[in-house]
Amino acid sequence: MNKHRHDMVAIGEVGLPYYLRRKLKVSMSQYEQYIELLETFIQKTVTWEKPIVLHAVQEDAPNVCDLLENYSFKNAHFHWFKGEEKTMTRMKENGYYISVTPEVVYDEEIQLLVQRYPLEQMMIETDGPWPFEGPFWGTMTHPNMMLESIKAISKIKKLSEEVSVRLWKNTRLFSIINGLL
Repeated sequence: MNKHRHDMVAIGEVGLPYYLRRKLKVSMSQYEQYIELLETFIQKTVTWEKPIVLHAVQEDAPNVCDLLENYSFKNAHFHWFKGEEKTMTRMKENGYYISVTPEVVYDEEIQLLVQRYPLEQMMIETDGPWPFEGPFWGTMTHPNMMLESIKAISKIKKLSEEVSVRLWKNTRLFSIINGLL
């Protein structure tokens, strides 16, 4: 990373092993090593003034917020975020972006998250390839799925075409602020 830092536009996707911890037994000392490694990435984002794209869901998200806040770092994007209301409030106040996937079309938890999170701090993604359920069951992940995500977000937010414009602007703004475009 040090050698190629001038070629990099962001650091990510980095984070904590929530799903790995659920499947395997990860000891507290192993988890602390993950936190130390993530802190190293965050230190580099601060030093290099690069954005960070994070994998931090459920009970891992507050730990990541702690790290970001310790460095007063704001240019964070929580990829495919899932978490508690208290954590969402904290993330909103810090100006962190989240992204949602086509799950928003059929998953009530994600629909509630979209209802509560500001559209101005939201992006969409497919995170493909991923075996989505609902109307996407058995379908290869494709960017066209984002159109369905936009429709679902529009319905949840009770807004029309302004949702797609806002999501595009958010992605572009995050990219411009962070020198990606």
